[in-house]
Formats: sequence, C-alpha cells, structure tokens
Amino acid sequence: MEDPEQIRNIAIAAHVDHGKTTLTDNLLAGAGMIADEGEATRLMMDTEEDEQERGITIDAANVSMTHEYEEDNHLINLIDTPGHVDFGGDVTRAMRAVDGALVVVDAVEGAMPQTETVVRQALREGVKPALFINKVDRLISELQEGPQEMQQRLMDVIGDVNELIRGMTENRDDIDDWTVSVEDGTVAFGSALYKWGVSAPSMQRTGIGFPEIIEMERNDKRMELHEQTPLSDVVLDMVAEHFPNPLAAQPRRIPRVWRGEADSDLARQMEGVDDDGEVVFMVTDISMDPHAGEIATGRLFSGTIKQGQELYVSGTVGKNRVQSVGIFMGGEREELDRGVPAGNIAAVTGLRDAIAGSTVSSVEMTPFESIEHISEPVITKSVEAQSMDDLPKLIETLQQVAKEDPTIRVEINEDTGEHLISGQGELHLEVITQRIQKNQGIPVQTGEPIVVFRESAQSNSREVEGVSPNRHNKFYITVEPLSNDIVDAIKRGEVSMDMPELERREALQDAGMGKDTSQEVEHIHGTNILIDDTKGIQHLNETMELVIEGLEEALDDGPLANEPVQGSLLRLHDAKLHEDTIHRGPAQVIPAVRDAVHRALIDADIKLLEPIQDVRIDVPSAHMGSASGEIQGRRGRVDDMFQEGDLMVIEGIAPVEEMIGFSSDIRSATEGRASWNTENAGFRVLSDNLQREKIMGIRERKGMKLELPASVDQF
Repeated sequence: MEDPEQIRNIAIAAHVDHGKTTLTDNLLAGAGMIADEGEATRLMMDTEEDEQERGITIDAANVSMTHEYEEDNHLINLIDTPGHVDFGGDVTRAMRAVDGALVVVDAVEGAMPQTETVVRQALREGVKPALFINKVDRLISELQEGPQEMQQRLMDVIGDVNELIRGMTENRDDIDDWTVSVEDGTVAFGSALYKWGVSAPSMQRTGIGFPEIIEMERNDKRMELHEQTPLSDVVLDMVAEHFPNPLAAQPRRIPRVWRGEADSDLARQMEGVDDDGEVVFMVTDISMDPHAGEIATGRLFSGTIKQGQELYVSGTVGKNRVQSVGIFMGGEREELDRGVPAGNIAAVTGLRDAIAGSTVSSVEMTPFESIEHISEPVITKSVEAQSMDDLPKLIETLQQVAKEDPTIRVEINEDTGEHLISGQGELHLEVITQRIQKNQGIPVQTGEPIVVFRESAQSNSREVEGVSPNRHNKFYITVEPLSNDIVDAIKRGEVSMDMPELERREALQDAGMGKDTSQEVEHIHGTNILIDDTKGIQHLNETMELVIEGLEEALDDGPLANEPVQGSLLRLHDAKLHEDTIHRGPAQVIPAVRDAVHRALIDADIKLLEPIQDVRIDVPSAHMGSASGEIQGRRGRVDDMFQEGDLMVIEGIAPVEEMIGFSSDIRSATEGRASWNTENAGFRVLSDNLQREKIMGIRERKGMKLELPASVDQF
C-alpha cells in the first residue's frame, strides 16, 4: 500500500449476466484469498442475501488482493460492479474511484446495450479500458465452431468494443489511443466458469493457443486446461502490465474531475500522489455496518488518512472525526492501525456528514466535480408504514437510503403523509422496499408503481407580463424550446453553473446556442436555462435571487399537472421594480415570476412528455410474431428485426408506463423462451389524443382541481 507504483485500482464492468462476479471469484482464488475448488460459482462478492437469491449483483463490492508479476508484488484494489441497468448508479460511482476498467463481454451475445453504457461511464471518468471475452467454451461446446469461425466471431466483438472506445475518445486531448488489441495484450479470452484463460503474452509463455484449447475442451480436459493456463494469472498479469498506477493516472484524472487551481500546492500533491500532503478523499459509496455505523468508501488522492483526524466534508459546516480506517475484503472490513496512504481505496468510519460524492479533506478546498448519473429516476412508488409507531423509523430509514444511493429520490408529501421513492426501474424499487422490510424490520405497504412525466414547451411564446400582488412590480418573460443537443449537453454535465463562464459559453456554442444568448446565461435549473436580456434596470441585481426562486418553483411544478418542466429557454426581457425594498420582497416577486413563467409556458404550447425505454428481445423465430406483438400492443414501435445465430432479435421502443408487468406477459407469450432487456431512452411527447386524459388522471391523483387554466386550448 505504501508504494503507489505497484498499486492498481480497477473495476470490473459489463452487461448483466456476462460473468463479472464469477470472474472475480477466479481472481480471488488465484490470489490465494479463497480455496480453489471445482467450478467457480461461489459468488463471494454478492454478500447480501437478496443478491444470492436473485443471482445478480446489486451493490458494488470492493476487495484488495496481491499478485506477483515480473518479480514484483502488486496490490490490486478491485470493485465488482452490478450489470443490471437499474443499478447503473453504482457503476458510475465506482468509476470515480478507479484508474482501469476491465470490460467483460459474453462471446456468444457480443457487445450489448449495457456494455456500451459501462464503457461510456468509464471513458467519461478518464478510466482506461481492457477487454476480457468470457464464455468462449460455449462457442466450442454449444455452437460447435471451428478455429476460423471462432476467430472471426471474437474479432467482431473486439471491433465493436473498439468502435465504442474510438467514438468516445476522438475529441479528447488527454488520451492517446485506448483501443484494445490482441497483439498489445489488452484483450484476453477464456471461461470464468471453467477457470481457464489465454492472451497473446500467455500463448507465448505456455504454448497453449486456440487449436489446443478446442481440442482439450472437446475431450473434456477442462481441469488440465485450468492448471496449464489459469485464468487468474492471465487477467492479473494484464491488469499489472496495462492498467496505469496512481502515479501515472492521477496527473491525467485530476484536471478532469477537479476544477480547482491547477498550479496550487494541493493540485501538485494530488497529481504526485503525495502521502505526506494534505488529505484529499473522494467518497464514492456509503454502506451501513450494524456495529460500526456508516462506512464511507472512496479513493484517497493525497495524504494519509488515520484514526482521530479531524476532516472537512464539502457542503457541510464543522469537521468530522475519523473513527477507524480500513480496507474491504468482499463483505468483511479489515481495520488498519497505521492509516491508509494516497493512491489506495479506503473504508472510513466517523464521517457522519458524508454522502456518496462528497469531498473529504484536511483543508477547505474546491470540491470534486459532482458524479454525473446517466439516467434519471422514471418510476415512483408510495411507501407507508403499516403502523403509525414505525413512522419516525421509516423516515429515518428513507433518509439513509437516499444517502447511500444518490440515484434514488425520496419525497415526503406533508399534505397526504405519503412517502414517495423514485428510482431507475421496477427492480430498483422492489429491492429497496424489500431491504427496508428485512433489514430494518419495518412492515410497509407499497402502492402501485407511478411513472414520472415531464412537461415541455413545443413552440415560441409571446411576451407575457407577470404582475405582483401589490401591482407595483412587473416582469416580462418569453419561453422557447431548447434544442436536444443543448439539453443533452446539460444532462451529460458538459454545461453547468459551476463552470468558469468562458468554458460554459464555449460549451453552449458548441451545442448550437447563439453567441449573444450564451453570454447572458443567468441560471440553469434542471435542463432549463434562464437568459437575462434586460438592460440597466435599477435594483434588478438585488432582486435576481428572488426571480430565480420564483422560476425554480414554476419549473418544478409545471402548469399542466405539476410535473417537472424540461428543455425550456426562458428570457427575462424587462422588469419594472418598486423603489422601496419593502414593496419588492419575496411575497411580491416570487408569485409574479411564477405566474409569468406558467402563462408563457402555456402560450408556448406546453405538452406532457412520457419516459420511454429501448427494448431488445432475443427470441426463437417461431415466437417472433407474439414477441413483437407484445411491444406493439404497448403503444410501442418495432424499429428493427434481424437474425443472430439461431435467434431473432427485435429492437424497438415503448413507454415505461406500458412496460410495467412486461416480464410476466412476455414469458407467457413466448413460453418463457425470450430473453430481453430495457434501457431508459429519455422522454418523448405523449400523443395528442392521450394528453387530456393523462393530465386529468395525474391532477386527480395529486388532489388538484380538475379544470385546466382557461388559456390551455392546445388539446
């Protein structure tokens, strides 16, 4: 741990069921951490009961191991991440803590939608990829492929992954060429289940290549194959050789994730992985331990973190005292007396104010960039405690849940006493509610899943006047729709109010905003932008905070059904303000702005948007008709159908609302022979004939009055 040159921080990431956790078991056995017996299906990293039952990883798990390569001992800190799309937040957060990502792809299925997502998450954080192609044994035993066909299929997978990497790193100056290749040794092949693996360097060392493997697989000599070319050696050698150590990685990564002064002492200490420097620790995960309380896991960029230190947590007042420091071994945490030096992944208790994404440091500093999550919550459920006595405990538990998993939103409705949790999908919410019941012992009732809608302007509005209740203040506002490119840039975190103004202006112009407009950006809220087009108005500077507050209130609860507004550009053209501060306080300005924004949105033909998902179904051709019927019957559309091996693949999109309960329907329609996956694909305008009915349904559910404002006539 003391020698950053020998440290490798890596994450294993892939599509669901491509074999990440089984591969991790292999590496642990190879490093002598668990006994090496029979087939590797022990799932050591799935420590929670529900993970073992469902057979999927839900929480990212950390483990540290050592591996000898070229006569040096290397310390490998590994994070095993979930593959299911509902738990993508764990993958994004894990990428902040590591320098290398081992992407696992199933040889039979090839690169899948979620593979693309995890590669994108890694590259956005400046994490270097390498590729392991798993389940090669299936090509030999199930598909009976010869050496030529097999080679072609594997080359196709490598080509697909490289295309993703090239597409995402073209415009990046800090990266040379990160594409993977067999010759360089950044690609390995093997079978995690039968524990053998090969790569170009291992073939030279052992003399075992594909012809020998095919022969030994066909003659059932898998144990011999594992003994002669063990998977753990091949993969861990690749990790030690090709992934950067913290000394090489931090000078490149710090400017990407930190916006502080580039020539300060602090920046030099972080880039030099200085264990005598100030402590700088980025929290990427919060977990609960029944004995030790909250454990904050994350990457230590500089300094040495020890018991008893008093540290600042970004965004909170005062200091927190470190109670213990350690490292994770799967589900177990090992405490260390002497502290953890820079360049490692540490597990710390006592940081009670920290949440996933906090910057913890010994001096006050600019915090790290917030971790951008790719998808936003689209499904909501209400949770109620069955007995009133459990209510305080339930509220506490929900706050804890929101702290551990930032991709979940918890809302407490004071009027109805309901608690709403919003998450990435049905499974995400199901797992959370199960854990509340099991781990906390609180019996809860959950409502039917509710889908989260959005509202958005469809055209340019006229100039609308908003007048304050005392008639002394007036605001003139127009609304126009933002282009998709600008909305995407905001979602990806390429444009934000935390950036230096010049950078923000350039990013907006690159996304297609006019030069004059980009210079007047006053505020960004969600994916909406406020432009200040006023000239020399007295007192506007002091009133601007209240204007922004009114604007945010209006955008959080849109005029149609109190759903959030997205993708709107608001211009403040003019304002008339009262001389006297008393007459332009919050009670005057906020309602005036809110009213003006809502009326301008209605004038701009505001409509309801619904969340949609990309759907991919793999099914035998006999069941193709009934499977595509399942999509079309849910207001979806089929975009593509093609043959892949002996299966038909159907690709299309469908509304999230109609996809609730999809799993049982598709199973019965295809006699259980279809495999499918969905991925969130943003929002689209709900068709006109459904708008009115849907808006009324939501208004009724929220207890609002059932007539729309008189000026809404677009339906």
